[in-house]
Amino acid sequence: MIRHELQRALILVMLTLAAAGCGGGPSAAPAPAASPVQAAPETVARSQIVVAAHPLAVEAGREMLRAGGSAVDAAIAVQMVLTLVEPQSSGIGGGGFLLHYDGASRALVTYDGRETAPASATPELFLDAEGKPLQFYDAVVGGLSVGVPGDLRMLELAHREHGKLPWAQLFVPAIKLAENGFAISPRLNAEVSEDKYLGKMEAAGRYFYDAAGKPLPAGTIVKNPALAETLRAIAAGGADAFYHGKIAQDVIAAVNTAKPRSGRMTLADLAAYHAVERPAPCSDYRDVKVCGVAPPSSGGVTVLQILGLLQRFDLASEPPLSTEAAHQFAEASRLAFADRDRYLADPDFVSIPVDGLLDPSYLAERAKLIRPDAATPDAMPGQPSGAMLGAAEPRQFEPVSTSHMVIVDSSGNIVTFTTTVENNFGSRVMVDGFMLNNELTDFSFRPTSDGRMVANRVEAGKRPRSSMAPVIVFDKSGAPLYALGSPGGANIIDYVAEALVALIDWHMGPGRAAALPHVINRNGPTYLEAGHGLEPLGTALTGMGDTVKYDDMDSGLNIVAFTQDGLIGASDPRREGVALGD
Repeated sequence: MIRHELQRALILVMLTLAAAGCGGGPSAAPAPAASPVQAAPETVARSQIVVAAHPLAVEAGREMLRAGGSAVDAAIAVQMVLTLVEPQSSGIGGGGFLLHYDGASRALVTYDGRETAPASATPELFLDAEGKPLQFYDAVVGGLSVGVPGDLRMLELAHREHGKLPWAQLFVPAIKLAENGFAISPRLNAEVSEDKYLGKMEAAGRYFYDAAGKPLPAGTIVKNPALAETLRAIAAGGADAFYHGKIAQDVIAAVNTAKPRSGRMTLADLAAYHAVERPAPCSDYRDVKVCGVAPPSSGGVTVLQILGLLQRFDLASEPPLSTEAAHQFAEASRLAFADRDRYLADPDFVSIPVDGLLDPSYLAERAKLIRPDAATPDAMPGQPSGAMLGAAEPRQFEPVSTSHMVIVDSSGNIVTFTTTVENNFGSRVMVDGFMLNNELTDFSFRPTSDGRMVANRVEAGKRPRSSMAPVIVFDKSGAPLYALGSPGGANIIDYVAEALVALIDWHMGPGRAAALPHVINRNGPTYLEAGHGLEPLGTALTGMGDTVKYDDMDSGLNIVAFTQDGLIGASDPRREGVALGD
């Protein structure tokens, strides 16, 4: 994992976070102030802004906005460049969820570009000959884990409805960079250096490593003519050029011959893929409305549940990272993840009680389980209205990867888009210049638990549950206040929820909210971000009966605030992103 020190050289502004407080019981010790942490730089723009994970991608998006393009136009240009310069995180071989706000009509919609399981997939896809789940990376590496990519079909659908510039124009920056070359960033070099599997794959090994098998150093200029050819074909022929013809044939060949485990995808699987528009779930929090993306992402509903569970607590009166604030947040997340693991999956295959899960009265009752002086060792799922009794998903590893962008155009249209190939470098299978995802490992490896079917089990044509959580916050009049999201695997949910608390309850600006040290609980131990002096807080939480662990947390929050002074954007200092605007 990338060490935070690699990124902190980019940070310009210092922030000191007070973290004082005491728990409600005698065993809870006060947590003294955390050590100083550095905030992200903030960019102020008058009318339009792009915030994403790599400067070259941000420049491509701003180029489209300056040409009169829409937020969707800019998002497509950003994604194409990210496919080239940030291949470990996202690209056209993956998928994502895009939340779009129309500045004129005020319409809000989720574009679902989540990958699908091929028609041959069965619930036993990731079980070995003895019926036991495969080890995670035994399932990931190779073709078996590859889902039918959804990125291009989704972006094409969004462009058809909200694009202004010609489709082909949006590919020009990425094609030029692929042909002329780009410099490998420190982050990409570090990810390649730390990966145990990438160099063993034929195509990826040739691309990312030198003749001696060593990762190409940061600063090396790399050209990708294969990707340039792929992007030229898609620019000329639309998404059909990806889902039919030569590119499709190359994808199927790569998936079904990949080592060590080949896949089971067909040309018919690619041809059948379609993106979906879904309504965006929304809930009130304090005096604002927060809206996210719909299932099959669990991110939107689970973030809204966390906020709903926190309604009864006066977080505004508690210092950030105080014992009380951290405990309340961790417990709310614990309860929300218990519901997530039982109920959330692909709504086209499973009945999901979204309204029941977000019902304020249901969340108010669940919030009573949060004790002021003690942690809950293992939260059980609730029984919201409309719920079908199923099995809670057995916990399994959910890796950290993915990318996020926020774009606002001069017409007030907003895109907040989380995009991914799932694990770093996805399946490690490279074809025609891009990486293929390993999204099928987001399904539960075990199809049953305690004699009941797991909602997120593998099924043919099904979309695996995601944690992606792009959100937009609105004031009482319906005007946008914030747009944000983050990469980070299942941690995305807590990264985004914590940032929302920072923005709404603690009135932080985007730069401070993006840099805030993280508290994570996925209905297990509470994880505190290492390297920020949070050990006294950990001691206090341990005294309340919690199990506390420390870890590096590779979030990548990108945030835009809408203010009277204009748009204020910031990118997480833990990564290489920037904000550029006009």
